[in-house]
Amino acid sequence: MTDGSGGGGAGGAAGGAAEAGIIDEIRTCFLFDALDEGQLAHLAGLGRTTEYAEGSFVYREGEPATCFFVLLSGEVQLLKRVGPDDVVILASDHRGAYAGATRAFVPSMGDQAYSNSMRAVRESRFFELGADDFADALRRWFPMATHLLDGLFLGLTNIEAITGQREKLFALGKLSAGMAHELNNPASALVRASQSLRRRLAESQGAVSHLVGRVDPEAFAQVVALWEEAAASARAAGPLSPLEAGDAEDELGEWLDENGVEGPWELAPVLANAGIGTDWLARMAEVTGEKLGPALRWVVARVEVNSLVDEVEDSAQRVSALVASVKEYTHMDRAPHAETDVHDGLESTLVMLGHKLRGGVEVVRDYDRSLPEVLAYGSELNQVWTNLIDNAVDAMDGHGTLTIRTARDGDHLLVEVRDTGPGIAPEHQRRVFEPFFTTKEVGKGTGLGLDIAYRVVVQRHHGDLRLRSEPGDTRFEVRLPLDGPT
Repeated sequence: MTDGSGGGGAGGAAGGAAEAGIIDEIRTCFLFDALDEGQLAHLAGLGRTTEYAEGSFVYREGEPATCFFVLLSGEVQLLKRVGPDDVVILASDHRGAYAGATRAFVPSMGDQAYSNSMRAVRESRFFELGADDFADALRRWFPMATHLLDGLFLGLTNIEAITGQREKLFALGKLSAGMAHELNNPASALVRASQSLRRRLAESQGAVSHLVGRVDPEAFAQVVALWEEAAASARAAGPLSPLEAGDAEDELGEWLDENGVEGPWELAPVLANAGIGTDWLARMAEVTGEKLGPALRWVVARVEVNSLVDEVEDSAQRVSALVASVKEYTHMDRAPHAETDVHDGLESTLVMLGHKLRGGVEVVRDYDRSLPEVLAYGSELNQVWTNLIDNAVDAMDGHGTLTIRTARDGDHLLVEVRDTGPGIAPEHQRRVFEPFFTTKEVGKGTGLGLDIAYRVVVQRHHGDLRLRSEPGDTRFEVRLPLDGPT
């Protein structure tokens, strides 16, 4: 403020009149009604009144937060950037409504940017105060309140960060338990098969030693040829049905018993599974004569060895596939921001959650494989798929149909996760993306899974995440820009 003396008297008078006018305007705003005349004069000297035309932006989201604005007349909208659109989050024509650098007095926040945009719906007038001046006035006039608010903002920020980490660790723990369960079956099968394989190899060696010493080389060559013929025939025919296998065992057991082979009912199941019939046994009997029993025991050992080798190979492939799914899920050895096929991420997530899907959940894949790859943070998107699929399975209580659909939606890629659960109550639908909000029982959810998913999709990828829900049909729709986050 100026004292109006000397050559600047006229200007000082004009400045004083302007300040007096500002004082009269802000005195009646609820925000300043507790200030005394000296405080009002101090603010009036630091601030100014500004006017904005209809449709113009007062400030834009992401710009440095340099000013604090108080509405004196007119009407404004606050907008939040969601994907490619500005979404109206609040509209007001209330005199004294404020926005802008509202956290400028919190030193722990550091350099700040506007968290939203403000637009004048019609011609509007504001009292505008610099962020530093606003912060300085609050600290001097309301020191206790600013300390309390500073601690509150810092505490909320820390709580959000800690609980966010806990949610990720909780999800990691569930995935780790699931992977341990998934790996346990093939790993246990590998151990059992390798132990049995060792015994069967020893039996096979003993049988062939016993057989070679009792038949001439020509007959042994014929035995080997008959075995190879039977093995090729079995591979071509494929496995028998349980009813066919039972009938074949009965027929083979009776034939072996009638022909004096020791332990016929032990040999019959193995020979039946190998596709061996009585005609083949008759031919083997012609070649080996009285040595039919030892020859068949060698054949049975070979069958079991081959079966165990197949089991080892299958189990090893399952372990390898699970490891590949883990690498795909975490995007190991890949740049964090890269061209990404969402189908690969969805499939790896389904593998990671396989233990929850077995038993009563039918998975329906409705993929549009012609969709292009998108520029994305692949591992973060997989967190989104994990939260959406996990919530869907929980909502169905482990029984129902889970449908995952991909499609093109304009210039966006759509991923839809749909379940046949009871649905989400209308009063809860608008809150599902809020931090800490959950409809699950205590101990079953932190209320951060969907909040994290929303942040990844909307803030990280500039996409959109929506919910549509009614009993028997709940859908979470993820839209990602095909040209990637900018």
